[in-house]
Amino acid sequence: MSGIVNCAAYSEGRRVGDVQISEISEILKQPDRFVWLGLHEPDQALLREVQQELGLHDLAIEDAHTAHQRPKLERYDDSLFIVLRTARWNRERHQIDLGETHFFIGARYMVSIRHGSLVSYKTVRAHAETTPHLLSKGPGFVLYALMDFLVDQYFPVVDSLEDDMEAFEKKIIHESLSREETSRMYALKRDLLELKRAVSPLVDICSRLTRLDLEPIPAGTRPYYRDVYDHAVRINERLDGLRESLSAVLEANLFLAAVAQNEATKKLAGWAAIVAVPTMVGTIYGMNFEFMPELRWRFGYPMVMVVSVLMCAFLYSRFKRAGWL
Repeated sequence: MSGIVNCAAYSEGRRVGDVQISEISEILKQPDRFVWLGLHEPDQALLREVQQELGLHDLAIEDAHTAHQRPKLERYDDSLFIVLRTARWNRERHQIDLGETHFFIGARYMVSIRHGSLVSYKTVRAHAETTPHLLSKGPGFVLYALMDFLVDQYFPVVDSLEDDMEAFEKKIIHESLSREETSRMYALKRDLLELKRAVSPLVDICSRLTRLDLEPIPAGTRPYYRDVYDHAVRINERLDGLRESLSAVLEANLFLAAVAQNEATKKLAGWAAIVAVPTMVGTIYGMNFEFMPELRWRFGYPMVMVVSVLMCAFLYSRFKRAGWL
């Protein structure tokens, strides 16, 4: 069926076989088995069928179908509904591709629903099936494996962002950034904000999963979530450092731009003052007064020119020593 990635039953940590959606309720009647169902952008009809088989809450199903939810953990009776964001670094477009994954977890079932995510969980399932002693812990361990894989996907993204930031920091030391580079920095700021919104709630979610008040998470699996919690905290701290560095680089770029503008303004003011001297002299002699003694003097014209040049040279030397030119 379209939207179903994988649906299998497990017993004592080993895969029993694939099952149909309509068979899940019968499988769950066997106390030694649990079901792991993976979906990718399912339609409403498929979600309703899953809801009927597992008895999921209407509000959670509505959120899972609508998508575009904030990261969160909600409890409905004896099940949990968890929303997490996925991130993948797109090397071609040099940006972050964000997706979304919803988890329904009960005592003997795990349902993962991917929306807009290019990251497949097939490798997680394959790896978990090679460790039956851990998979025998049930859906609680499956949730840990999926969350651990999801959080690990953040590290390459953060590494790429740090490389970009380092390149900007090295260039800002020697020269101001170009218009295109400044645009890239603001795009980086937007990506950091989106990633921060995805990671920050993850810290609280992992913290809640380690507590003893969540029945679908067995006590034997709760220590594993501390590892995910530590990774989430590390990523969150690195993002905070990147945001501070980005703000510092943007401020430095604005400061250098203001300095360059001030230098240009001083040069323009200096040349304007120099040009004002001959302009003033030309304006005086352009008034065509009849009684101007130097007009009939033999050296009147050369003297005016020499005085104008000397005044311009004097102003130029003063502005040069002052660093305006």
